[in-house]
Amino acid sequence: MHSVGICGSDVHYWQNGRIGDFVLKQPMVLGHEASGRVVKVGSAVTHLNAGDRVAVEPGVPREVDEFFKSGHYNLSPSIFFCATPPDDGNLCRYYKHNANFYKLPDNVTYEEGALIEPLSVGIHACKRAGVTLGCSVFVCGAGPIGLVSLLAAKAMGASQVIISGFCPLPVLVEEMLGCMPQISIECTGVQSSIQTAIYAARSGGVVVLVGLGAEMTTVPLLNAAVREVDIRGVFRYCNTWPVAISMLASKKVNVKPLVTHRFSLEQAVEAFETTRQGLGVKVMLKCDKNDQNP
Repeated sequence: MHSVGICGSDVHYWQNGRIGDFVLKQPMVLGHEASGRVVKVGSAVTHLNAGDRVAVEPGVPREVDEFFKSGHYNLSPSIFFCATPPDDGNLCRYYKHNANFYKLPDNVTYEEGALIEPLSVGIHACKRAGVTLGCSVFVCGAGPIGLVSLLAAKAMGASQVIISGFCPLPVLVEEMLGCMPQISIECTGVQSSIQTAIYAARSGGVVVLVGLGAEMTTVPLLNAAVREVDIRGVFRYCNTWPVAISMLASKKVNVKPLVTHRFSLEQAVEAFETTRQGLGVKVMLKCDKNDQNP
């Protein structure tokens, strides 16, 4: 392993031992935003060789079920996913994973490779929302996922994108955009923010829920219904790694500024504490003793 980013879910497991129905019952290795260098491959692997630089997609289907067949393997109830109980993550020096790797182009750094995971959340959210050329987008929440959603929306053709770290009045959103947005992407999971996302979306528009909050949330459902505002959920991502790599290699998307802190693997506790306190944007752990470069 070379670079592993810390996600809010990692901190949540560290602090609370569970996220919704995913409950820790035994010690678990954290980390699922990762890149590294291939050391050894299995006898059946032909597309990778020792020395290849790769980005790790943390979700691996365990069976060819209906979700796999329909291209929605992220929804498979049996999927392996790094750092989701009971599956260990990849915050370590060496890690063994299904050969579900993607080679990194020479002009894409290890850290960019690790950031493909959060970027994938933004790409998948934009796909679910139907972001296309010329559309207007309102992103609620200016944390890492909100920021990658903004980047993905711009790269996928949105002509107007605004992002807010607080819950502005819907009329304020309209004033800033010059119109009610066709798409709201909600990245906080906070009830008031979800309500704002729905009220702000124009009639016939789409609201995508990315952030995870309380199990039960009060929302203006009647308002959405009579205005035909579609409310769509997002769970991780699927089929996004090739798109993300293309975005990074072509320089259509620049995720490098998202990394605000770097720590060695031995400084993991300090790194997690930095993330818990909300300092900076993305904290990156460097797992290769011989290469601490981005």
